[in-house]
Amino acid sequence: MTANTLLRDNLNPDSDSPQSLPAGGQDPDRFDWQEVWYPVFYIEDLDKTKPAKFTLLERDLVIWWDRHTNAWKAFDDRCPHRLVPLSEGRIAEDGLLECPYHGWAFKGDGSCDRIPQQPEGGTAHNSKRACASALPTAERQGLLFVYAGKPENAPNIKIPIVEPLETDTEKWTLFGTFRDLPYDALTLLENVLDASHLPFTHHKSVGNRANAAPMVLEVLETDKYGFKGTWVEGPRRGKLGQQDTTFVAPSLMWHDLTSKQFGRTMTVVYATPTRKGECRLFARFPFQFSSAIPRFFISNTPRWYSHIGQNGILEDDQIFLHYQERYLEKALAESKSNYAKAFYLPTEADTYVSELHKWVNRYEADPFAGRQLAAPLVKEVLLDRYHSHTSKCASCSQALRNVRKLKTISKIVAAIAWTSSPLISYFFAPANLTLILLGAIPAAIAIATWLICNNLERKFTHGQETPLRNL
Repeated sequence: MTANTLLRDNLNPDSDSPQSLPAGGQDPDRFDWQEVWYPVFYIEDLDKTKPAKFTLLERDLVIWWDRHTNAWKAFDDRCPHRLVPLSEGRIAEDGLLECPYHGWAFKGDGSCDRIPQQPEGGTAHNSKRACASALPTAERQGLLFVYAGKPENAPNIKIPIVEPLETDTEKWTLFGTFRDLPYDALTLLENVLDASHLPFTHHKSVGNRANAAPMVLEVLETDKYGFKGTWVEGPRRGKLGQQDTTFVAPSLMWHDLTSKQFGRTMTVVYATPTRKGECRLFARFPFQFSSAIPRFFISNTPRWYSHIGQNGILEDDQIFLHYQERYLEKALAESKSNYAKAFYLPTEADTYVSELHKWVNRYEADPFAGRQLAAPLVKEVLLDRYHSHTSKCASCSQALRNVRKLKTISKIVAAIAWTSSPLISYFFAPANLTLILLGAIPAAIAIATWLICNNLERKFTHGQETPLRNL
């Protein structure tokens, strides 16, 4: 089986099925980003009691749990009545999605169950105009996927999962994160396909400048459905072995590396396009360790703690990528969309970046063609963690609430201990200096706890302005 076939099968159903359809549409010369399944949430970050909102390809959605069918549902985020966002509503007592404006309620298939303002015996709720617009959904590998295109095509198009995770499932140790990023999905893919930036951009976080070296990357197969490549020498000047890369069009890629020292490691990235200049990153890190010790530590590390570190890594390049794509937009306009003139790509280290842009041009695969990027954001906004991650992450939002509670408790303890010190001095000093010192210990511990919590709270809300590589 060729790599071309592997790529095609990864996005398409069983080729023996007469109902199978290609992802990206049936036009062999154009890739349609609508006709694809996209991840929108980790299942563990969704709350079955509340609707959540998401934007997919500039289409605002509401995600909610339908207890009657035991499934997650996705609707266009607007009520057919007065077009207000349903995500501002609630899950009613009977398990239906209720509009916040006038209480219209909707079943999982989008049909309207009731219009409170309708006289008894009325039938307006049965009209097609009273229905919410539903999109197909599916759960795979811990992610909720939504189909953006024609609903009737969804059952016949394969969901882009990470195929290696389907074999030897018990051997994989898996952790990951997500974040809403202030740049395009294609900019994200360009960045993560480019392994040559890691020693410099991520120096002192997950890279080291000393490991920078020439890279000979080879594209093995390429077609409308993506490409496969290999780096024979591999990272760290060949110390870790060969690294293989797969790009599954339009928004999934992974690097796959097997070494004697660490076992098999993968870096998986989904780049879900939200709107021009914005995307949601889903990063996953599957491992098959040669030793049980790393598996133990990773399995027992709190999810919120690993997310803090991963946010820091993302911020290593978040600011300059936000500006880079604006410079590229201008350069492409000046060069009549010729990326080879906009970029100077003289080495083989840029092979995958070049191949990605060739794919975009060859299959007219820009999801927001003709759209302009908005004005650049200030650094403070670019480093915001609360709105781009914490508020939407079940683990981090709960940890932040706990940290803030502990801050409040430590402040109260410090205040009580501080005000009680004069009383201890009055009744016992100077006869019992030891008791006075012991009375001061709770205040010292409480103050130290408050300082630690205050520092931790900031890690949930703001990134570090100066990256580690520049310290």
